[in-house]
Amino acid sequence: MTPLSFSNSSIMKLIKQKNIILKGQKDFLADVIFPDLDEKLPLIIFVHGYKGYKDWGAWELMGEKVAEAGSYFVKFNFSHNGTTIEDPNDFADLEAFGENNYSKELDDLEVVIDHFKGQKEVDPQNIILLGHSRGGGISIIKASENENISKLITLASVSTLDRFPKNEAFENWKNEGVYFVENARTKQKMPHYFQFYKDFEIDKERYDIEKACKKLTIPALFIHGSDDESVPLEHSQKLNQWTKNSQLKIIENAGHTFGAKEPWRNDFLPNELNEAIEACLDFLKYDRSN
Repeated sequence: MTPLSFSNSSIMKLIKQKNIILKGQKDFLADVIFPDLDEKLPLIIFVHGYKGYKDWGAWELMGEKVAEAGSYFVKFNFSHNGTTIEDPNDFADLEAFGENNYSKELDDLEVVIDHFKGQKEVDPQNIILLGHSRGGGISIIKASENENISKLITLASVSTLDRFPKNEAFENWKNEGVYFVENARTKQKMPHYFQFYKDFEIDKERYDIEKACKKLTIPALFIHGSDDESVPLEHSQKLNQWTKNSQLKIIENAGHTFGAKEPWRNDFLPNELNEAIEACLDFLKYDRSN
C-alpha cells in the first residue's frame, strides 16, 4: 500500500458526522471523523471493549489524531453494549447488555465494515481494524474471516474469549440463568444471561483467538501497557507469538486504558495513549514529513 502523504496536519480541516444510525439486529450508532482531502482515505474502525462505548474517555481525541494523520476514522457502539440510540453515553438498556454475545458483536462489526467501505471518501482496499480489550479479540476473529481487512491493530487485547465464571460460580450462573457484574464507575449491576455462554459453546471453534491468529497473513500490531491491571501483558505476547506477520509494542507504565478515564475532561490525549497512537501511525506508515 502506498503511504498517504499530506501537508501540515495542524491546519487540516476535519469533518465529523455524529450518531449515524446503523441497522443490525438492534439499531446502533457510529461516528466518523475524516480530513477534508480530495483523495481516497484508509478506513480505520475502532472496536470498543467490554463495558465500553464509542464516546468513552479520550476515544474522540484519539479519533481526531488518527484522522489528522490522513484516515477515515469510525467508532461505534455495539448494538447490545447497553447504550441506546437516545442515550448513547449511558448504560440505559441493561436488558440488551445481558443479551449481548460474541456472535452479535461480530455481526455488528460486519455491518460497520459493509456500510463504511462504500463511502465515497474511503479506499475499500485499505481497511484497518483497531480493537481495544475484548474488542481486540473480536477484531482478530473478524480479520481472520473478512478478506477486506488489510491490517490489524489491537490495544490491550485479550488472547482468549473464554472469560466466563468458573467452578461454583459457573454452576450458579447456569442454574440461575444470570450473573451480575458491578460497574465500578456507575455502580450499576450489569446482567449477563446464560445465553452468552451457550452462544460461545455452540461456536467455540470460531471464537478461538489462537486459531484466528494463526490464520492471519495481514500485518498486525499488538500494543499493550506494561502495567495493565485488567488484561496482563502476557495476552499480547501470546498474540504476537501466534501471528506470522506481527509486531509487539509495549507502552511502559501504561494501564489498561493507557491513562484515559471516563470522563476525560482534557483537550489532549494522556501521554500513554498518545504514545500508543503514535505507534499505530508508524505501523500504518503514514508519511507525515511531506
